[in-house]
Amino acid sequence: MNTLLATSALAVSLSFASLAAAQDYTPDPNAKPGGNIVITYKDDVATLDPAIGYDWQNWSMIKSIFDGLMDYVPGTTELRPGLAESYEISPDGKTYTFHLRKGVKFHNGREMTAEDVKYSLDRVTTPATQSPGAGFFGSIAGYDAMADGSATSLSGVTVLDPATVKIELSRPDATFLHVMALNFSSVVPKEEVEKWGADFGKHPVGTGAFKLSDWTIGQKLLLTKNADYWRAGLPYLDSVTFEVGQEPIVALLRLQKGEVDIPGDGIPPAKFTEVMNNPDEKKQVVVGGQLQTGYITLNVEMKPFDNVEVRRAINMAINKDRIVQMINGRATPATQPLPPSMPGYTKEYAGYAFDPAKAKAMLAEAGYPDGFQTQLYVMNTDPNPRIAQAIQQDLAAIGVKAEIKALAQANVIEAGGTPKTAPMIWSGGMAWIADFPDPSNFYGPILGCAGAVEGGWNWSWYCNKDLDAEAAKADSIVDPAKQGERLALWSDVYMKIMQDAPWVPVFNENRYTMKSARMGGSDDLYVDPVSIPVNYDYVYVTE
Repeated sequence: MNTLLATSALAVSLSFASLAAAQDYTPDPNAKPGGNIVITYKDDVATLDPAIGYDWQNWSMIKSIFDGLMDYVPGTTELRPGLAESYEISPDGKTYTFHLRKGVKFHNGREMTAEDVKYSLDRVTTPATQSPGAGFFGSIAGYDAMADGSATSLSGVTVLDPATVKIELSRPDATFLHVMALNFSSVVPKEEVEKWGADFGKHPVGTGAFKLSDWTIGQKLLLTKNADYWRAGLPYLDSVTFEVGQEPIVALLRLQKGEVDIPGDGIPPAKFTEVMNNPDEKKQVVVGGQLQTGYITLNVEMKPFDNVEVRRAINMAINKDRIVQMINGRATPATQPLPPSMPGYTKEYAGYAFDPAKAKAMLAEAGYPDGFQTQLYVMNTDPNPRIAQAIQQDLAAIGVKAEIKALAQANVIEAGGTPKTAPMIWSGGMAWIADFPDPSNFYGPILGCAGAVEGGWNWSWYCNKDLDAEAAKADSIVDPAKQGERLALWSDVYMKIMQDAPWVPVFNENRYTMKSARMGGSDDLYVDPVSIPVNYDYVYVTE
């Protein structure tokens, strides 16, 4: 699951037989149609617009409402066609021709066409949308003109007929099919976007397995089954209710009473040991590895974090082992942006040592012998405020006085994407989990120049043009015989990032999902690597 997918298919035209094989998925013979499940969250949902939504909470909701050209076999990282029934790739790896499924309808009843695909890709890449995922599409011909505002349509996306769209790249891109499976690539109907404008995220219309039937702000969202869904027999559930404003401790108690099926914010840290020591409750917990890194961002556009020596000192001040202990050992200390199971991870790199005395001396040499004052933003759901306090104490030991600003997730995300607003952010609860299993995914949106924009997720606002060029060079290597060379380039990129120290990588976390006893479906669906946190299209209830 956490290995680099074979990329040989990117260098040659694919056969339709291989496409059909990748698309095969054997339905669960025990699956029962019908029923409703209840999911809880502490915070309300920010948006269900696939071009904008980009957090742990709304990712799987959006994935159930919308579809893209590509998809993944449930519970895996294996690519399969989605709205595209089939596709071909030119021998040079730069032209993709997608053939769309016939008869796929949006939730408003209109049939989806190639014009909708082009509109959706134009929309996600236009600066006016302020999509945090725009940078993923950088290899499409015409992207730069869209980004600088000199064009209003991607020149590389051409509608050949109502059921065929051609996408031409400016360079070979080893990750392109993965990009077509991201939520950002979801196909949306132009008329609904224009009808709702900025409120489309509150009134989403897609082609997915579920449609939004009700959203009572601050209380609940109700997704109901799309009876016209193009995948036969899916979804199994009639509806999914997301209750918001629910404290995680209360959500756990309600699950124990049979009132809740999945506590969306996870097992409360204060109750983790108690749950895992209870044999009956432990049976309801699904554990899975994940391509995740939790980190502290240091805003390089704000003093004193514009000084690399200050950033390196902060890296040496943080006691990562203590933070891991605070979350019941559910993670391992991180040394670099990439998690250990990601291809391109540099095993021999030990990271910055925990050395407060040296960190304090480095601050003095950088011109801050008495330290400085700053702010640390954090999501206000446990254990994140407690982790922020531990970080605050570590910083105080080297003379840095950090004021903690504990806010709702959406407010922290907004602050991070607003220029010169958040000096430091602890990413917990919003920490990076790979969109797809490739080292490039930990760069573009969160460390590359494309993500250092208003509304973006590069909260350190770090932009190194030379590294952008090296990253582009790495992703232009599609020859499977040269994958070692490609991964070596990515390793070099991340080692140079660690020299510049725009982050403090803190830990790599495992995922624990607790579910009610009546929930059915493979465990992989509850720790799904791409339908984070849960693949609602394929789960069901047994009673």
